[in-house]
Amino acid sequence: MILKPYRIQQDTPDKGFLQITVESQGRLSPVPGARVTVFYTGDPDSVITEMTTDGNGRLPELELDTPPLEYSLTPGSNQPYAEYTIQVSADGYETTTVSGTEVLPDSLALQTINLRPLTSDETYDNIVIPAHTLYGDYPPKIAESETKPGFDSGEIVLSRVVIPEFVVVHDGVPTDTSAGNYYVRYRDYIKNVASSEIYATWPRATIEANVLAIMSFTLNRVYTEWYRNKGYDFTITSSTAFDQKWIYGRNIFESISEVVDELFELYLSRPNVRQPILTQYCDGKRVSCPNWLSQWGSKSLGEQGYTPIEIIRYYYGDNMYINNAEQISGIPASWPGYDLTYGATGQKVEQLQEQLNAISEGFPLIPKVTVDGIYGPRTAESVSVFQNVFGLPETGSVDYRTWYKIQEIYVGVTRIAELYP
Repeated sequence: MILKPYRIQQDTPDKGFLQITVESQGRLSPVPGARVTVFYTGDPDSVITEMTTDGNGRLPELELDTPPLEYSLTPGSNQPYAEYTIQVSADGYETTTVSGTEVLPDSLALQTINLRPLTSDETYDNIVIPAHTLYGDYPPKIAESETKPGFDSGEIVLSRVVIPEFVVVHDGVPTDTSAGNYYVRYRDYIKNVASSEIYATWPRATIEANVLAIMSFTLNRVYTEWYRNKGYDFTITSSTAFDQKWIYGRNIFESISEVVDELFELYLSRPNVRQPILTQYCDGKRVSCPNWLSQWGSKSLGEQGYTPIEIIRYYYGDNMYINNAEQISGIPASWPGYDLTYGATGQKVEQLQEQLNAISEGFPLIPKVTVDGIYGPRTAESVSVFQNVFGLPETGSVDYRTWYKIQEIYVGVTRIAELYP
């Protein structure tokens, strides 16, 4: 077993929370009864808990020690998060260890662990999460133009801004042919980058402004097919020098996940410019970047009461606007524009019921419903259980965030059913 050096802060007076979920890799299904051990990173003898996952493949929220909250609110040399290691084993799967899961004070960290089915030649998977970009040492962004000028015919191939279902992340600099490529769902990619680039303890407006910048940067790469036009077979890299930091296997944070789910259709644009703006940014302390967003500076503006768009315009100028993508790839039907709740009727309710039934094949704790287009008690119960399974507020009603999560999971389980009939 390879472990990171022991780096847990000795002063850990505050508390954070960790939610662990174990899933079967490639099958989009929970792994109940998985055996989970949690200990301080670098100190395998410091076992904090040993538990087994429930029917949803999940453990109860764990309350864990963290450094003081102020460490994540002020730039400095103190590590603001605690690091924990999670070891998971289950019958029929490779044992997996994730070292370096980050837990911040007063925040809920979400760690999903995907177990690979056991093969004869592989029995162990080890994931090591490197330091957060605001704490570790990473190369600064190489400056680029915020929009890509007109290319020769065919170089910009997309005619409109579309939210992709997946992005292909090259886990290294563009020229590193030994680095792997990972197919990552768009929202999961944004959540991962945001959790790697900013702290979940920051003001909500600051998180929203940074998420908007991260999404717009990503969609510029998608829209211009920047790397594919250079002969590469990926969408974006994980290098901070070329793009933004994505970390394989890392945890995300609930406050960041919620923001991404609410804003994922949006991007930043300027008048008469078709492509999303390549909104570059830096930490603003160790690295200075005039006319780009400063991460620490945006945190201060959020504390002063600036709104997300005011933060964006403070750095990028007053002619920056929030725009909506024209299409979301891979989604079978768009948001109806209002919450579906008890008493609702019609085609959208019928579609919802059909999708819940399909999802329940992979997640049997979600009760099946009668497909009648009427949002009654059974449908509300099924929605509530779905929300519980996927970590959403258990309202029993389908809001924007729940709607698109249902669409995402439905597409996933139906595709898997085609692959594994």
